[in-house]
Amino acid sequence: MNQTEQSSAHPDHSSDQPLEERVNNRSQRPDSDAFRSFMASSWAPSSTELPARAEVADHAARRRRAISEQFKTERLVIPAGPLKVRSNDCDYRFRPHSAFAHLTGLGVDHEPDAVLVMDPVAEGAGDDGGHHRATLYFRPMAGRDTKAFYADARSGEFWIGRRPTLAEFQAQLGLPTADVTELEVAVTKNVGETSVGGTSIRLVRKVDENIDALVDTARYNTAKNPDSLDFGALDDLDGKLAEALSELRLIKDAWEIEQMKIAVAATVNGFEDIVRALPRAVAHQRGERVVEGAFFARAREEGNELGYDTIAAGGNNATVLHWNRNTGTVNEGELLLVDAGVEADSLYTADITRTIPVNGTYSDVQRKIYQAVLDAADAAFAVAVPGRKFREVHTAAMEVLADRLAAWGLLPVAAEVALSPEGQQHRRWMPHGTSHHLGMDVHDCAQARAELYLDGIITEGMVFTIEPGLYFKEEDLAIPAEFRGHGVRIEDDILIAATGPVNLSAALPRKPEEVEAWMAGLAG
Repeated sequence: MNQTEQSSAHPDHSSDQPLEERVNNRSQRPDSDAFRSFMASSWAPSSTELPARAEVADHAARRRRAISEQFKTERLVIPAGPLKVRSNDCDYRFRPHSAFAHLTGLGVDHEPDAVLVMDPVAEGAGDDGGHHRATLYFRPMAGRDTKAFYADARSGEFWIGRRPTLAEFQAQLGLPTADVTELEVAVTKNVGETSVGGTSIRLVRKVDENIDALVDTARYNTAKNPDSLDFGALDDLDGKLAEALSELRLIKDAWEIEQMKIAVAATVNGFEDIVRALPRAVAHQRGERVVEGAFFARAREEGNELGYDTIAAGGNNATVLHWNRNTGTVNEGELLLVDAGVEADSLYTADITRTIPVNGTYSDVQRKIYQAVLDAADAAFAVAVPGRKFREVHTAAMEVLADRLAAWGLLPVAAEVALSPEGQQHRRWMPHGTSHHLGMDVHDCAQARAELYLDGIITEGMVFTIEPGLYFKEEDLAIPAEFRGHGVRIEDDILIAATGPVNLSAALPRKPEEVEAWMAGLAG
């Protein structure tokens, strides 16, 4: 990667040079008056045409209104987060925090360091008659007559390309915008205890350390007794905002559901790419990486990124629940478990698992294990209907797996004993949950209260996974040898409609004979 600019300028190589400046010692940055003058001249004018209002803008406004109703008199601060260093002066691709993206409608890699501030106003005076006025603070594009244009490798247009202007984002999102230099005043003004007319702040914490420090300092400086300030209680205060934002995503709106369908469709294409890549994977010493790479190419072609690190697990690696080193071989006669999802540009992700026979045909024991997992998934589907409890999805799958394990003679007790809270012996081979909510995060809504999540009522508009599995490790001496080294998981993404579950990932075959026919068709 070339991040140098050649000239006769010389950096300071003295031993007392600050560490943060030494990263530029490899560069020879031009800094003459002649260069600066020439660099600022003879550029075509930027377009002043504003983008159309984005489809997501109205949905994001409704989400902000819902949060406004819960925290009517408090200032809400939701950061996007900063760039994160991968190594030295190279950053990871930026992804905003999900709460920020959900409330603004901004996806992909827009605007590190941006912050959404929702300021309380008199009732009826806020956005759409609500209780807050929302403003998006971010760093506007530097003019071509500024040094930042060509010298700032993190935000300069010469380095990273054109960035939206304040006016463009405001038109696109229907959301007032302001320069991030105004953020400190916007966050800290009138902060203080409500008993004396101050404004209380709630913050989405641990997203941007600088914003955490700004808010905490403002709280400390305006407290009646700063030394007795209870930061634990303030963490709880902030935690309630994170909780509410997480719970807001439990029910997806129509726009979100379309984004989920886009992510799933791209993921289906990625699984087809994997099957086509199997001959090369079998021939390669790190065949799992071939599988991983085939899917990643599709994720970048059709989406923003991977929704999470791909699990491409051949043979015994399929019994490692989060195997994402993907350094192993892919061998004829073994199973290949792939757990993968494409993240769309909107940041909504799919999460699908299929376990396929590398040679295209399940062996008898592989088919037996696979069918048990499929039957468990189908039982879970049957109870995933509006009005049932979310936890019942898992219970239904466990009943099938415990019964099957008992029938095979693997359980040391009867199935009903294993299923009791005091038993659970069947969980040796299925230690994870059967379902989780899905959306902007692969494990979406994770800060929601248990009574709305695990004990929540399945409701139209929810999107979650159904993913039972069985994992028989090579080293497991509690089972016959024929079972060892086989791991199977089947995972689908489910939308709850008024009539019941809709399998968004139904385009990928689930039945063993259909999987075999699908693979044969892709092999040509």
